[in-house]
Amino acid sequence: MPPVQTVATIRRIEPVGAYHRLILHAPAAAAADVRPGHFGALAIGGRDGAMLLRRAFSVHRADPATGTVEFVFAERGKGTRALARHRPGDTVDLIAPLGTPFPLPEGPVSAVLVAGGYGSAPLFSLAETILGRGGRVSFVLGAATADRLFGVERARTLGEHVFVVTDDGSAGRRGRVTDPLARAIAGIGATEVHSCGPMGMLRAVTEVAVAAGARSHTAVEEAMACGIGICMSCVLPVTGADGVTRFLRSCTDGPVFDGTTVRWDRAGTLPPDLEGAAAMAPRQPRGVSAR
Repeated sequence: MPPVQTVATIRRIEPVGAYHRLILHAPAAAAADVRPGHFGALAIGGRDGAMLLRRAFSVHRADPATGTVEFVFAERGKGTRALARHRPGDTVDLIAPLGTPFPLPEGPVSAVLVAGGYGSAPLFSLAETILGRGGRVSFVLGAATADRLFGVERARTLGEHVFVVTDDGSAGRRGRVTDPLARAIAGIGATEVHSCGPMGMLRAVTEVAVAAGARSHTAVEEAMACGIGICMSCVLPVTGADGVTRFLRSCTDGPVFDGTTVRWDRAGTLPPDLEGAAAMAPRQPRGVSAR
């Protein structure tokens, strides 16, 4: 089904550690075949507000039976601070579901789900889907500090193994998500690694997954101005099956990408071998020295 634009009513907004859990009553969006990895784009300031750009958040859960769609977000800037001040009964304009979800075969698979901070938000419904098809899952959850972890207890009800790491050792073991990842993959014979979090983490997770013989599917956290593929602000250099690197939009071609195809070291740059790079490069004005 195509995305739905609807006026959603806030049912609940509550703190969860360092984050906020937002539950919206949006029956049309909840019924629109929301899959793990999809996201929603919220207009925060209303029609007369100064914040023109929507804010994009991964869908934590969608329940067609109750008509609700849930998100988890952190206060990072003006828009998310304004959203955190909303109250039950307030309304926001929502477009969902957007993006490309995590790919899953029809049969059972064994997968390790890896997240940094609240990047775990879309992974619990993914785990439920995998388990519902007879598969197996384990989790690796990491964050800077204990309060920046999200969903550890929920992970323990779903995963065969749950590895928790924090930068400062305030929860689980001190370290990074890549430290226990190879062990997590071997523990269930995982053939898939699904991850969501900061770009540097996704790159490192992909390297460990591939070395262990697993496929890597990464949900990138690129800033999105429109969320529907118009503005081109969220492009990433991605190499296709033909070996050619092209800019792909995180909002429509992603946010989930095969981690081995993303040019992680070139994110935010214009690679010289990118298709069309010569045409996009700024031209030197005639008569001006290039020195």
